Amino acid sequence: MKQLSGLDATFLYLETAEMPMHVGALHVFELPAGFKGRFATALRKHIASRLPIAPVLRRRLWWMPLNLANPAWVDADPDLHAHIVEIKLPKGSSMAALEAEVSRLHPVLLDRKKALWKFHVFEGLAPGPEGQRRVGLYTQLHHAAVDGQAAVALAGAIMDLSPAPRAIEARPSGRVKTFKIGSAQALWRGVLANQAQKILQIVRELPDTLGTLGGAASKAVTSSALLGGKGGAGNLALAPRTPLNATVTAGRAFAACSVPLAELKAIGRDHEATLNDMVLMLCSSALRRYFAKRRLLPKKSLIAAVPISLRAKGDTSSDNQASMSLVSLGTNIADPRRRLAHIVKATTAMKSTMGDLKSVLPTDFPTLGVPWLMEALVSLVGKSGVVDKIPLVANVAISNVPGPPVPLYMAGARMLCNHPTSIVVHGMALNITVQSYANAMDFGLMADAQAMPDVRDLADAILIAMDDLRTLPRPGDPDHEALDDAPAASSPAAEGLVRRTTRRLAASVGEGAARGLGTAVGQAAETMARRMASTVLDGTAAQVAKAAKAAKAAKAVIASPLATPKRGREIPKPPGGPGRKRSPK
Repeated sequence: MKQLSGLDATFLYLETAEMPMHVGALHVFELPAGFKGRFATALRKHIASRLPIAPVLRRRLWWMPLNLANPAWVDADPDLHAHIVEIKLPKGSSMAALEAEVSRLHPVLLDRKKALWKFHVFEGLAPGPEGQRRVGLYTQLHHAAVDGQAAVALAGAIMDLSPAPRAIEARPSGRVKTFKIGSAQALWRGVLANQAQKILQIVRELPDTLGTLGGAASKAVTSSALLGGKGGAGNLALAPRTPLNATVTAGRAFAACSVPLAELKAIGRDHEATLNDMVLMLCSSALRRYFAKRRLLPKKSLIAAVPISLRAKGDTSSDNQASMSLVSLGTNIADPRRRLAHIVKATTAMKSTMGDLKSVLPTDFPTLGVPWLMEALVSLVGKSGVVDKIPLVANVAISNVPGPPVPLYMAGARMLCNHPTSIVVHGMALNITVQSYANAMDFGLMADAQAMPDVRDLADAILIAMDDLRTLPRPGDPDHEALDDAPAASSPAAEGLVRRTTRRLAASVGEGAARGLGTAVGQAAETMARRMASTVLDGTAAQVAKAAKAAKAAKAVIASPLATPKRGREIPKPPGGPGRKRSPK
């Protein structure tokens, strides 16, 4: 049994009909010359050969009794005809048709009784410039199973570097497969022991955690770039309200675009900006243009929620190891060079603070009783519309995932593009995820259909923003002028805040105090936790077994012939009317 971590399970508890929690990508593949038959058939055969090295595709959830703790992963034998399906589009369909299909299919939840993934193969695309046959592929994987880097690792397992598939050396496993978990009493013994172990781990790490948090807090409050104001980047400011900061619905709108990777890197080097800075700059410029055109541009800068990876170098495990940071996009700055300088300053401030915290940010934590609490809270937030009224810390999610630098192949077909499809949540109705692939940066824009039905306009604005970057004066150009980057004087109020906060931090987290206090608390808490665990485990397991027995009896009554079965979720029909016609990319 491998119980889901606290972070992985959170994506299950957050999922509702309005907030599907699967990620994936929209791909276009070019089939090799002389390919005969259906690509879906070839893909099923190919995936079957890669299942031994792709564990995320051959496991499913097993729920705990009464849903009081995180579920566990157990083995599954996936039916590839159910997980890989073919969809026929009108002959000569373009990228616009694929975007419409992703918009239609993305709200459909994955079946939790099966392995949490599904591939949709689209036939009927217009051929390439030399008549090459092309197919589309929309992949779905639940976020409880993978994050961005884990998805890249999965792609490395199921894809190849040449049209000829590589040989897979899969040794026979001596492990006994687990398709279900044993008795409730034995199960709960394991669960409670696991929860106690997590508590002990937190206690042991408390001294170092307190010291790290104290140092990071002191750095944050004394950083003018974080405090914002007249001269700072303003990462700590509240986000202005926009149409994106609303309760999301069950509809989605998706659009994709690409920009040249090498050129974007070169422009960034000329302006002393990283590739991630340039991605944020493109998004900032596009959002500024989009909202200004509609007379909705806020006077304050939009704030982006930017995921940061906590994954160790070389770690390819299939789980989530990420946290979230905030970056000011400078959308209130008209001059492009000054806006880029603002973004560089904002990301630098974010990195200086988050770099210290990465070692103590948790990806796993005790969760006994959390499933009920989180599911009830998410339901309440969605029904109450509270996010339409409360101040928010971010307007949009923007994620940049490093991808493979060379072309990849699957089942003999060459992948031409890789546009990520990600998640929107209540309060942030737009998610822009970018992944580098070969010579391109492939953007995937997922929006709530009610908050931003015209997300294609925003994708087009990203291409315009790339054209604007090409015209920026570079060092050495006759019209290039140095920016006045001298920091503006901070306000008395900001200075007072820094002084007061620093004094409080010094008093509460003085040098050596945090470590000494944490050690004392840790020793006492560890002793108490061990005694409680040894005393409570047997009694709690017995009580849970009784409750499970009662629940089983209640379930038998519910499952009687008088009960009315629930209808299954149906895939919504495609929206009526022709969409905008665009040539394939």
